[in-house]
Amino acid sequence: MELTTCARPYAKAAFKIAKEHDQLCEWSQMLTLCASVSRREAVGRMLKDPSTTGDMKADAFIKLCEGSLTVEVENYIRILTNKKRIFLLPQIDAIFEQMKAQDQSYQDVVVTSAFPLSDEQQDKIAEKVEKRLGRSVRMHTQVDNYLIGGVIVKAGDLVIDGSVRSRLTKLADAMIS
Repeated sequence: MELTTCARPYAKAAFKIAKEHDQLCEWSQMLTLCASVSRREAVGRMLKDPSTTGDMKADAFIKLCEGSLTVEVENYIRILTNKKRIFLLPQIDAIFEQMKAQDQSYQDVVVTSAFPLSDEQQDKIAEKVEKRLGRSVRMHTQVDNYLIGGVIVKAGDLVIDGSVRSRLTKLADAMIS
């Protein structure tokens, strides 16, 4: 079974609790922290250790979060650990963020460029993507020198590839045909 499929019910449960208590932002931050902690190699080894009980794993995991979790999130971590689903935290966090974005009517957009974008360039891209999607966007930028120039915009399933690398590849394919 795909990890996202396994993670979805846990993400929905977290979202429901967070929404009922008007704590979407807080849960979002805590789940992102937990997902980050779960990605650490040493934590992965500890969570896979068959000689450690679920409660011991949960206690150690919670301790690694350095008092940043509410009692509700600590209980959530205990449930995930005892059900052997703690490894799903990165997927749970991603699904939670998608649900939060949909609930708050914005779209997360990742813009990859060959060089760092100025604030003015970011604003222009955000404006055009907002117009295309019909909703506000929250932009995340990253740099990939491999693109040579231009940008790639990813918003959910939508991918707009305006990179020089992509254009050169299309030109090469056209010349070969």
